[in-house]
Amino acid sequence: MWFAMGPVALLILAISHWVFEQRSRPASGGILPPGSMGLPFIGESIEFFLHSKSIGIPPFVKKRTKMYGSMFKTSLLGRPVVVSMDADFNRFILLQEGKLVELWYLDAVAKLLGQEASTEDCVKTNATGYIHKYIKCSVLTHFGPERLKDDLLPQLQAIADETLISWMDKDCVDAKQGCTAMIFSLMSKQVFSYDAKKSDDKLSEDVQNLVGGFLSFPLNIPGTSFHRSLKAKPASHKKIMEMIRREIDERLSSPDARKGDLLDHFIGDMKNEAFLTSKFISYLIMVLLIAGFEAVSSAMTIAIKYLSENPDVVQKLMVINESLRLGSIAATIFRRATKDIHTANGYTIPKGWTIMIVQAGLHLNPETFEDPLVFNPSRWEDGGANVIGKHFIPFGGAGRPCAGAQYSRTLMAAFLQLLVAKYKWTKVKGGDVFRSPGLGFEGGFHIKISKK
Repeated sequence: MWFAMGPVALLILAISHWVFEQRSRPASGGILPPGSMGLPFIGESIEFFLHSKSIGIPPFVKKRTKMYGSMFKTSLLGRPVVVSMDADFNRFILLQEGKLVELWYLDAVAKLLGQEASTEDCVKTNATGYIHKYIKCSVLTHFGPERLKDDLLPQLQAIADETLISWMDKDCVDAKQGCTAMIFSLMSKQVFSYDAKKSDDKLSEDVQNLVGGFLSFPLNIPGTSFHRSLKAKPASHKKIMEMIRREIDERLSSPDARKGDLLDHFIGDMKNEAFLTSKFISYLIMVLLIAGFEAVSSAMTIAIKYLSENPDVVQKLMVINESLRLGSIAATIFRRATKDIHTANGYTIPKGWTIMIVQAGLHLNPETFEDPLVFNPSRWEDGGANVIGKHFIPFGGAGRPCAGAQYSRTLMAAFLQLLVAKYKWTKVKGGDVFRSPGLGFEGGFHIKISKK
């Protein structure tokens, strides 16, 4: 019986693969980028999510770039994807938001945030046009250059100093976890006046439970990162949302009790902006909290790691750019084609396909950066004019640069300046970097700090 089923299973597999390939072709004709769609349903997902014990370009991308060039097709998690390391094409795509493409995330993100595309009243992660412009302007009002200059900088310096003092009291501290806790404490207070130091609910841990599965293979079986995040999701998601909604309800019932934070800004605009419902604001606050701490804490940890190994460059302000370049902290930037896209090299990207821009492919390109895996802040001494723009996009770029980019840079600068000026530190254990495809630290990165 089993021998009889073998050919049938192979036939079904072959037919499924043929159907998948046919559905992946452009409706308007044209040539797809080179590459392979892998197996039916899972595509090449397993190899994409494999850990790489290197800070270099992920092996999945590096291998296919050698085979196909700077643009290739693949299939990830059942979706057809075009992966690009072409700086000119990437810039073009980032400028086409709302025209040829829309913002897009992996399905894992939507599941972990509790978002389903068919739910009409939930927040859409691909907000474009007027809503995106409103959100960006609101964030810039509270976290942009003017606010930084007027009153945020002293707050950033104060929490950096407070954090480093607290680290001295410990035998050692995991730098990544410590930076994450510091940034979350700061962001949550400025976004909706949540005081992490006075609360026992460990909200930071709940947010990290969700973040852990964002760029993991969405295989819901015990032992996987996605399973752990999905298992923690009901309690963590509910806890975060209930806290934010409770705060919104309290402020709506007492309109005169203003706190001057970003949440107040959104509530004040509810009467003029129909999309600003309590549910929309709740999800928006949660997304802003998540976006605000994970990537920046990784960049700060990379900076501490390389400063530990290269003490002769601690006085160089270019450390921040070099840490952002080596870390490639956003890992990937996603867009989805809303129309067939015809590229300059003669390929067609069909409507509905995902376009994935790989930061590491730009930031670690030896044709742009000499010895790309070497920590060398001096490469930025001329301001990096030859690469900043299309080759260096740590916070996105073009159509949707991160509204909090300057805030993040300023926080990093405040923290690292204090660390270098007032403290000395030694590595205790850990610090081995891996990508999967996001940046991580095997066993953490534990340091011991003391006053100079």
